[in-house]
Amino acid sequence: MTPGSRTLVGALSAALVVFGLVALPQAGQSQAAVGGSKAKPGPVPKTAWGDPDLEGIWTNTTTTPLERLREAGDKAVLSEDEREALARRVQERLDQDKPGAAGSVVPYNEFWYERGTLANRTSLIVDPPDGRIPALTPEAQKRWDGQIANRKAHPADSWLDRSSYDRCITRGMPGSMLPGFYNHNYQIVQSRGSVAILVEMIHDMRMIPLGNTPHLNQNVRQWLGDSRGHWEGTTLVVETTNFNDKVFERGAAWGFGANMKLTERFTRTSADHLDYQFTIDDPKTFVSAWTVSAPMVKISGPVLEYACHEGNHAMVGILAGARADERKAAAKGGN
Repeated sequence: MTPGSRTLVGALSAALVVFGLVALPQAGQSQAAVGGSKAKPGPVPKTAWGDPDLEGIWTNTTTTPLERLREAGDKAVLSEDEREALARRVQERLDQDKPGAAGSVVPYNEFWYERGTLANRTSLIVDPPDGRIPALTPEAQKRWDGQIANRKAHPADSWLDRSSYDRCITRGMPGSMLPGFYNHNYQIVQSRGSVAILVEMIHDMRMIPLGNTPHLNQNVRQWLGDSRGHWEGTTLVVETTNFNDKVFERGAAWGFGANMKLTERFTRTSADHLDYQFTIDDPKTFVSAWTVSAPMVKISGPVLEYACHEGNHAMVGILAGARADERKAAAKGGN
C-alpha cells in the first residue's frame, strides 16, 4: 500500500459512520453542554420497588478528552473564565469547516458533529492525577506495536484487517461508554432483577443482571464482557469481566483485551444529572489501575437507529480503494 492509499483508507474509514447520522437533525438529540452543566440538588426519584431510578435517556457529550488537554498544561481543574476561553480554542482546533491539511480529506463538515463543550476538569481521567492513561506493560506494548506495524503494512487486505469499530461491530469496553463526536446517548431501562443500557453509537445493548449471580464460565468470552450489578446505597455498581480478545484499541474505539476488569458506578445526583465513573484494572495491560469520570445529563428522546453494520458501503469502498491502489502500484512496477 502507498502512503496515499493509507490516507484514502483512513478517510473512508472515518466516513463509514455517516450512514447512522443522516437522521440526526430529526432525532431531537441533545446539544446539552455536559461539560458546563451544574447539578441542581433535589430528591432523587425511586422505582416502584424502591431502587434509585436511573431510567431515561442520557448523554455524556463533551469536548473534554479522555486524557488531559494539551492546552491545559499541568492544570487538572479550570476556573470558569479559563474553561470558557479554552473551550473556544478547542472548538477552533476541532472545526471541520476549514480545509484539511495538505493531502488529507475532510470526510464531512461541522454540521454532522455534536461535540458539547468542555468541563472544568481538563480530562475525563481523574486517577492517576496527571490525567493520563498509565503506561502499558512491556507485554502489552509489544502487542500494541506489533498490531500497529501489521496495520501499517496491511491496512485493508481484507475486512479482517480493520478494527471492530470500522466494521460496525462494537467500540468495545470502555469505549462504548465514552463520549466522542456525535451520537453518544444512552437509554437506561430497569426492572427488579436487571438493568439494560442501549448505546446509540453502533447500537450496542448491555444486559446487566442484579444480585449475586456468578459470572459466566471463564471460557465464555463476549464483545462487551459479562456484567453483574448490585446496589451500594444509591449507587449501581457494575463489574464486568469475560471479555473476548478481539478489541485491543486506542483512539476512536477503546478496548484492552481479554484480561480487563471494568468496575462502573452509576449514581443519580439530581433529576437531570447522572454521575458515571469506571475503573479499569488489568495488570497484564497497564502498570496501574485508572479511573474515569464521565457525567451524564438527561435529555429528551427518542434514541434512533445507528444504521452501521458489517458489510456497509464504506467497508466496500475501503477494500475497493485498496485494490485500486494496488493495481496502480503494480502498473508502475511497485510493490
